[in-house]
Amino acid sequence: MKKLLTLLATLAVAMTLSMPVFAQETGSQEAQTSSAPAKKKASKKKASKKQKKSKKQQKSEEGGTGEAQ
Repeated sequence: MKKLLTLLATLAVAMTLSMPVFAQETGSQEAQTSSAPAKKKASKKKASKKQKKSKKQQKSEEGGTGEAQ
């Protein structure tokens, strides 16, 4: 009976100590997968800002030439 109790306690301690290892692996995978969509969003926002900026420049150039005439 004492050997069984010792085995159970040993397994409990081993599981407790190994849990953070599994949690870190899962956390790093989730961080990688969740950062990919965030990067795509950021790049889309940058592209959108560039397009808006270029459109404003084109309008200001067109408006500037129209005013001079």
